[in-house]
Amino acid sequence: MPKLWNDTITEHRHAVRDAVLDAAAALVHEHGLTGVTMSQLAAAAGIGRATLYKYFPDVQSVLLAWHERQVTGHVQQLAAVRDAGGEPLEKLAAVLRTYALIGHRHHGTDLAAGLHRGPHLAEAEQHLHALIRDLIIDSARTGAARTDVDAAELAQFCRHALGAAAALPSEAAVERLVRVTIAALRPEQTAAAED
Repeated sequence: MPKLWNDTITEHRHAVRDAVLDAAAALVHEHGLTGVTMSQLAAAAGIGRATLYKYFPDVQSVLLAWHERQVTGHVQQLAAVRDAGGEPLEKLAAVLRTYALIGHRHHGTDLAAGLHRGPHLAEAEQHLHALIRDLIIDSARTGAARTDVDAAELAQFCRHALGAAAALPSEAAVERLVRVTIAALRPEQTAAAED
């Protein structure tokens, strides 16, 4: 087949897949996690059921694909925040704040709880861990972050500490949690310096 034809088919497949995933998000919001059927998905996406089954075997696979797209988008968002510029500790603070706000705004639902067990999260978690770890290392090089604890351990600490943002009642509470987490990353003051 000519390249143009292949490109057109590929674009069409991506468009259909995205339409199905968008429909899934809307239907879950409207009917709940267990209230979505393949017939509803096909109708909402504007395709036939037979076409839908060519892309996904069941509702669960649609929801997992939608969640994977969301997680990938969040990782890309965090990388963009990191790449926005500034001093290493400023970048680290911005990434941690964004991570906490994502957790606060998008988690704590039955959908999130059910989908966060999927294997698609392992790669995203590795990327996130490396992103935070590298920012801690860069911050430590400038003297803005502690060096008495391994950067990988500190990155793990940040991820777990900020995971609590999902259960916080407000964005103001999330901001306080972020400030406490960042304070824990700063170098310890010596007793002589405090006197």
